[in-house]
Amino acid sequence: MASQLNLRGVYVAAVTPFGRDGSVALDSLEALVQGYLDAGAAGIVALGTTAESAALEKEEKQAVIDICARACAERSAQLIVGAGTNNTAASVAAVKELAGTPALAAALSVVPYYVRPSEAGIIEHFRAVAAASPVPLVVYNIPYRTGRALGSASLLTLASEPNIAGVKQAVGSIDLDTLEVLAGAPRDGGFAVLGGDDAYLFPTVLMGGAGTVAASANIATERFVAMIECGLAGKLDEGRSLSEALLPLVKRLFAEPNPSVIKGVLHALGKIPTPSLRLPMTPASTAAVDAAMTALEKLP
Repeated sequence: MASQLNLRGVYVAAVTPFGRDGSVALDSLEALVQGYLDAGAAGIVALGTTAESAALEKEEKQAVIDICARACAERSAQLIVGAGTNNTAASVAAVKELAGTPALAAALSVVPYYVRPSEAGIIEHFRAVAAASPVPLVVYNIPYRTGRALGSASLLTLASEPNIAGVKQAVGSIDLDTLEVLAGAPRDGGFAVLGGDDAYLFPTVLMGGAGTVAASANIATERFVAMIECGLAGKLDEGRSLSEALLPLVKRLFAEPNPSVIKGVLHALGKIPTPSLRLPMTPASTAAVDAAMTALEKLP
């Protein structure tokens, strides 16, 4: 049977702020996470794509987990930690290392990238990782980053697997596969479809999604929370107004590679000490940050 974990609402894919010396700005991270939870987020995603996890050292990753875990534990919020690679054995080892983490609700594990396995191979990969994980697994389906997509048949197969709690669906649209998964996934809360493309979050929830893992929710978190809650409650008109108001901001936050513009806005708001990213990622242009700030200021 599927996992019994209940995932619902907004999970903020937190950035990793850096100080002027290039180190992880842990105090700023803690303040950010507390702010997201104050705004009503159901939980935090640490070490996701938006966190630049590929550029962090092992000790830095643990420090980020510790900050997020402590905040979530204090607030009775759910923590999801990114722990997937394109190597099954390494992914198994990564999820095992999460054992004992306070407030840990799930591990986020990406479809294996670069090596381009078959869908059958991807299913076996996730079965192996889920079997080893001390917490339920959320599959991260993002084909424009990985080079491999999981279709509806494969996702529905995983939906019935023990210790797999859901999918972060980031396929660049609400496509036929997504609709088939929303229609065919278990209705008992055992498998959550979480929107992963920020422009489509409200319609995804209206079609049966349980919420979102959202990078844009680093900014104006309370607006994303309100929008998703409207979707979950079937408040179409109010939720549509929120979604339409947020769309220009979302568009501008992704005008340059994520999370560069998000970090630029957070820095402009005085919430992180620098807008820095680690190479090969580079800071957003002034024009992109200014456009995002204008969109933020225009929110009703």
